[in-house]
Amino acid sequence: MYFRNKEVKQFSVIVLNITIIMSGVSFAIDVKAGAMVLIVAAFLYLAFIIYTIRRYKDLNDLSEYLRRVSSGDHFLDIRDNKEGELSILKSEIYKVTLMLTEYNEQLQREKLLLSEQMAEISHQLKTPLTSMMMMVDFLSDDNLPEKKRREFSNLINSQLERIDWLVASLLKMSKLEAGVVTMKKEKVEATRLIDNVLKPFLITMEIKGIGYSTTTDCQEIICDEKWTSEAIINILKNCIEHTQDGGHIKLLVRDNPLYYEILISDNGVGIKKEDLPHIFTRFYRGQNASSDSVGIGLAMSYRIIKSQKGDIQVKSQVGKGSTFSLRLYKAVI
Repeated sequence: MYFRNKEVKQFSVIVLNITIIMSGVSFAIDVKAGAMVLIVAAFLYLAFIIYTIRRYKDLNDLSEYLRRVSSGDHFLDIRDNKEGELSILKSEIYKVTLMLTEYNEQLQREKLLLSEQMAEISHQLKTPLTSMMMMVDFLSDDNLPEKKRREFSNLINSQLERIDWLVASLLKMSKLEAGVVTMKKEKVEATRLIDNVLKPFLITMEIKGIGYSTTTDCQEIICDEKWTSEAIINILKNCIEHTQDGGHIKLLVRDNPLYYEILISDNGVGIKKEDLPHIFTRFYRGQNASSDSVGIGLAMSYRIIKSQKGDIQVKSQVGKGSTFSLRLYKAVI
């Protein structure tokens, strides 16, 4: 096997020629010198053959490893602490294999997540669509009372608005996750920002008897006004939904040398401890979630703040309420 190798053949021929020449000269001078040359040549050639056999064994091991990797076994460890080109090659192959294995695992996780999300989106759309189909059947009945007809029409309109909001929210989430949204850094008047995010909820809070208070300890903050407003609105919506009639909402904007901070607090039902690590996960619905909750709002707020290199946290106690902290750093390293 080894003598079929071109390099081994060439080396053998060279050694044989040198040995013949040197031994011939040595025997001409002295028999013992000639014999010594033959012994040394034989020893060197034997050493070369042993080295070649070991090298071929290492190459065969490496070839077997690559064959097993190509057949799907990615969990072999061939790291080598020896020195030499072959050992360096082994280490590099191991690193590449490890990187490809991690990349493959990441792809599998993303495929599973995508499958779960598609199933959840399908469920979120199927529920209102099924409901609307049933109501459309009722509306086709000529004997349906006018009061019921108006009621079903209003319900269909409500479900359509829900679907429109869901699709729009999913599109926004997709853009944020894909990183195609460019966040602007602009000076925003803190008071105006808070007033604008409260406007959509003033009537709802008045109906529920929920009071609110605002405090701005700084005149302006630097952020993307449009997207930051959306993040705050989603959190406010969550707080109002989980605050009983007669409750209270607090908004505070402050800054320090490191960051701007927006605090949104309520004295509502609070979030259970086991739900806290998951509330910013898309489609996650906690134990206290309302029946029409989708689980997108807080996840979108998280993505918006993270897209601005900021941080979002929540502290909560069941029965006492929750406080959301949105931090937008003044300088990102």
